[in-house]
Amino acid sequence: MLGICSVCGNQEWDKEVEENVIKCPKCGNEWKFEKLPIYFLTGCSGIGKTTTAQELQKMTDDFVILDVDWLRNIAWPQNDDEENDLIEQIYCLSKNISQSKKPVVWTMAGGIDRLHNTYGMRFFSEIKVLALTAEPDVIRKRMTEGRGIDDAGWIQDSVDYNNYFRTHEALGDTKFDKLECTMGTPVEIAKKVLKWLKKDL
Repeated sequence: MLGICSVCGNQEWDKEVEENVIKCPKCGNEWKFEKLPIYFLTGCSGIGKTTTAQELQKMTDDFVILDVDWLRNIAWPQNDDEENDLIEQIYCLSKNISQSKKPVVWTMAGGIDRLHNTYGMRFFSEIKVLALTAEPDVIRKRMTEGRGIDDAGWIQDSVDYNNYFRTHEALGDTKFDKLECTMGTPVEIAKKVLKWLKKDL
């Protein structure tokens, strides 16, 4: 909706954006919009993204908090092009939600490296990513005891992914901050995430 020109009806992904003004290249029409940051809460399976998001929803009405998996469950991407399309859909939905003057926070495990070099990123003032991390034994325990997962390959992949976040500062072109979650209750972790979310607002 936000990217459709009300004068000529242009729906193409060709809009020019400068600060908080969108311009239609076909007819020259310009319109203002709320250009807000967008946030991603990431980390491996079992780290506590969903639990943290649920606690965040209880703590604040300043953000719209969503889980990428509901989009994946509608149409699970089967290749790179579909994964890229998923990111564009995330941005498309988020830019429209942002017009309510509330930034969107997504929980998302994979695809962080695809957040840049997209069409949709132009509609946000900043893309911020926070990776939740923990000690490997904590990940294993949360997956086996907390979620009942016994797939050794899945568990090891999660441990490896977690280790990547602990030892790096970026994934592809996407830089991320880190929050250690080895210790602390879900409420305590959520409070730290909320502090991170609000520090730039």
